[in-house]
Amino acid sequence: MAVNEQAAPLSEDEQTLHQMGYAQELRRRMSGFSNFAVSFTIISILSGCLTLYFFGMTTGGPAVIVWGWLGVGIMTLFVGLAMAEVCSSFPTAGGLYYWSAKLARRNGAAWSWFTGWFNFLGQVAVTAGIDFGAAFFINAFGSLQWGWSTAHSVTILIYAIVLLVHGLLNQFGIRLVAMLNDISVWWHILGVLIIVGVLVFKPAHHQSASFVFGHFVNDTGLHIAPIYIVAIGLLLAQYTFTGYDASAHMTEETHSAARSGPRGIVMSIIVSLIAGWVLLIGITFAIQHYEPERLSATGVPPAQIFIDAAGATVGKLLLLIAIGAQLFCGMSSVTANSRMIYAFSRDGALPGSAFWHRVNKRSRTPTNAIWLAAAGALILGLPYLWNATAYAAVTSIAVIGLYIAYVIPTFLRLRQGDSFQRGPWHLGRWSKPVGIIAVTWVAIITILFMLPQVGPITWATFNYAVFAVVAVIGFAGIYWLASARKWFTGPRVQGSAEELAAIEQELAG
Repeated sequence: MAVNEQAAPLSEDEQTLHQMGYAQELRRRMSGFSNFAVSFTIISILSGCLTLYFFGMTTGGPAVIVWGWLGVGIMTLFVGLAMAEVCSSFPTAGGLYYWSAKLARRNGAAWSWFTGWFNFLGQVAVTAGIDFGAAFFINAFGSLQWGWSTAHSVTILIYAIVLLVHGLLNQFGIRLVAMLNDISVWWHILGVLIIVGVLVFKPAHHQSASFVFGHFVNDTGLHIAPIYIVAIGLLLAQYTFTGYDASAHMTEETHSAARSGPRGIVMSIIVSLIAGWVLLIGITFAIQHYEPERLSATGVPPAQIFIDAAGATVGKLLLLIAIGAQLFCGMSSVTANSRMIYAFSRDGALPGSAFWHRVNKRSRTPTNAIWLAAAGALILGLPYLWNATAYAAVTSIAVIGLYIAYVIPTFLRLRQGDSFQRGPWHLGRWSKPVGIIAVTWVAIITILFMLPQVGPITWATFNYAVFAVVAVIGFAGIYWLASARKWFTGPRVQGSAEELAAIEQELAG
């Protein structure tokens, strides 16, 4: 007797995705821990804290490094809490731009369009910042171990190779990426414990508590009020606290997404806040010779601090721990970036969307989007060949692009008031005050990180972050007025329940 085959019943996650109008094209294999791991890995305290440590030593010194981290971390938590509440209502890979479309009372397509373009800019820039930082550290290790040149062209070559490796790793599928992200969490936590432990017991002497918590330095060349130096010095912490929107972008590949996504956002910030503060305090106590280490020939002050404090062999091993964390971080950033590109293209917002939206049937990954993410990051880093301050500019671009995209849905959610449809994870009566604090903080840092960071101000030291931000606003604005407003309607519905099932069946086949 023939038995009629019936489709497997939809899970709660798949039902939610279908209600938002999307098919389950990507494989849903990530646990809640893996979702947290992606954001924690992209925040990567062993990446942001260390790669911008030189910037911190120059703009404010130990006092701003240590207290700035704590203050920025707390303000970032407000931003993350506000985002997490919205993520619970709309657990989709589109994340921020999808949220804006659904939360806007009017002109949802326009809000969605500009949110998506700022998110795209920020995602590409944060990938650039992470892998650029890894290239610096790899080059520093090569210089110490084998005498490599630290010329800008060598750093760019290493940077291109790192991006290539991360693109290839992401092509193999979400199972490998999820496994590496799970490993990355423990690498970061154990790495911090090992580095701090060595720097506590190994050095011949340590700096005083008054130096670590109170010493102020201004080596920027800007002769201006100390409060200005303190303000721009917050970039070290604020840049590190980026990329946690990855938990939202990975929700279509995560089980119990409406709960796991928000928890991933919030817990990645909290764990990073605590572990990062311990790391920064440990490194700052271990400084042996401030100016020689700040101006180290390696171009990487933490490498020199490790060596001066613990000896050449142990110092190089600590440097390798940091490099490993940075490579994990860059891989995860490409993952999150590609999912945002995939979703934005799925809704037709990028030029050539049909090409960038394609999913590899074997690995069920958006392969073309992966390589667009890597190529965009490479292009953003190329100005380093002629502009020595390019890395700080890239990190500023990442902060500005991402945080504008982070806060637009929060602003729109505040405007909805009690009409907002909460998901299973929400803030209750604290939603409004948390949202107001988040919006205010982002408005402040958006202006802050476009300001000059080095003096005297010349074309070689100019903070070109303002150019990148204006270019994206100009491109997205002109594109919108000239064309997109006529056809971009925001997130598209892929089809009826039957059509969504057909898409899923085709991919499964």
